[in-house]
Amino acid sequence: MNKSLRMKNKHTYIIGEIGQNHNGSVDIAKLIVDVVARPIKDELFNRTLPIMDAVKLTKRDLKEELTDSAMNKVYDSPHSFGKTYGEHRAYLELSDEEHFEVYKHSKTYGLDFVETLTAVGALTLLKLFTPDRLKVASRDLTNLPLLQAMAETKIPIILSTGMGGKKEIDDALEVISKQHSNISILHCLSEYPSQYQNINLNTILYLKKHYTNYIIGYSDHSIGIAAPVAAVAMGAEIIEKHITLDRQMKGTDQAGSLGVEGVWRMVRDIRNIDQAMGIEDMFISESVSSSKIKLERSIASKVDLYKGHVISENDIHMLSPGDGFKWADKEKIIGKIVKNDIPKNEIIYAKDFE
Repeated sequence: MNKSLRMKNKHTYIIGEIGQNHNGSVDIAKLIVDVVARPIKDELFNRTLPIMDAVKLTKRDLKEELTDSAMNKVYDSPHSFGKTYGEHRAYLELSDEEHFEVYKHSKTYGLDFVETLTAVGALTLLKLFTPDRLKVASRDLTNLPLLQAMAETKIPIILSTGMGGKKEIDDALEVISKQHSNISILHCLSEYPSQYQNINLNTILYLKKHYTNYIIGYSDHSIGIAAPVAAVAMGAEIIEKHITLDRQMKGTDQAGSLGVEGVWRMVRDIRNIDQAMGIEDMFISESVSSSKIKLERSIASKVDLYKGHVISENDIHMLSPGDGFKWADKEKIIGKIVKNDIPKNEIIYAKDFE
């Protein structure tokens, strides 16, 4: 994404996060890609809008995930895919080859592919393909050895700030920027689902003010589409949102994700906001010219005005249409001699007086 393409030419970079909503199935992951790639038609204006820009998967190395005791702990939950948490995580983990399969499927639609890597061992998938961007989950903002390894790939990096403050962000940037400067920062709240009173979208403005060398965006975990759409209006240039085939499916993230209809609504609204942002200026848009003529008011005759009459302020008032003189121009009319009879309640034009 070109940082210069802002304001009038803004195009928000939208990432559809698959996460673990594939439930361990590469076929479900590919179906979610299909959802992301569906055309976005705005029926009201009969326009087809740009679809999402990217999809994202997460790659874990279970040997670097949790302590042995945590992995062996019984995981008794309606969303569990195994008796222990380790078995649950193993069930949900796609192999490097399966990630590559989803990557290739995404590329058939021209989508970018983003990978969240949560361990140095997960970088093995880079032997198969090169993602367009790498994502640092907020839980790993302080995992500086991982950030170092990711930065050394020279692949553009997105940082999520959901569990970090200024120090954590600055420490991460110091490590990554020694390798390259293609870094984006996403405001995020790591609360699932996020309660609106905790989101604090004004952090986007803080980040844009204090981290001017980086692209600033928003990773959303709230229900619905209000927060990401509002974030775009506040200047977020990247939006990340979880996507699912069915919000009723088994899985901890499904209920808080966007379903098929939600994807359409969010992308439609963001693309329309992209067009609506415009430039920082005050002007009369060319698009209102016809409305301006039809609806604005002009100086008109308040009474019948006959040839030879000298026009006074008592003779005039304001009526539509707006193609005549404005009240600010009344001195151009007052004191003039009527050249042609002007009926009551008609616009007075220059041709009507001497």
